[in-house]
Amino acid sequence: MGFYVYIVYSAKLDRYYVGYTEDVGVRLSQHNDGISEFTSKANDWLLNYSEMHATRDAARKRELEIKKKKSRKYLEWLISSASND
Repeated sequence: MGFYVYIVYSAKLDRYYVGYTEDVGVRLSQHNDGISEFTSKANDWLLNYSEMHATRDAARKRELEIKKKKSRKYLEWLISSASND
């Protein structure tokens, strides 16, 4: 079993959220059910991107790498480049 770095998007907030998890489906449901404090302001989160990593540590490092960019353009580039594969 692997760990996933994921990006979800809310049209209501026009915001992206980056996280990591073992189960993307369960985590997406948690975001939409208001369990996560940051994402509780909306219930229309959609999965836009995910990538798998072998370990929790690798996924966490990648999540932080993405977040450190602090760039919406980078997130949108990452999403679009994945959909072009």
